[in-house]
Amino acid sequence: MKPKRTILCVDDNEQSLSIRKVMLETRGYRVLACTGSREALEHFKKGGVDLVLADLMMPGLDGNKLIDEIKGLSPQTPAILLSGKTKIYDRDTKADVFLPKGTYPPVELLERIRVLLVRKRGPKRAPSLATNPPAQISAA
Repeated sequence: MKPKRTILCVDDNEQSLSIRKVMLETRGYRVLACTGSREALEHFKKGGVDLVLADLMMPGLDGNKLIDEIKGLSPQTPAILLSGKTKIYDRDTKADVFLPKGTYPPVELLERIRVLLVRKRGPKRAPSLATNPPAQISAA
């Protein structure tokens, strides 16, 4: 059984956070749910996070600034920025994807997560030549 990927999910709206957590857990992900950016940053610093899913509008440190800090610590960690109020986010962001809440089906979010995690992991390795040596060609 392959290990579960861990998603750090951050949203100050507990209902949205709970719904997203259940959706991701039923798809086999481990979810660290946080209602604030500072708490999320502390979880991230402990390690083991494969992807960050953050709400844009939060009190204190907003989602964009949270992702900036996370990318400063770990540039290769994929991040998705979500917003219920903003439909288009044209400011500088280090997020890999921006999605406006409520304008996409949940399956689209799941697919974006899957693609970002595959991209982070890299392509599957080709079989080693030691285990599968090339066939010998003999001269006649």
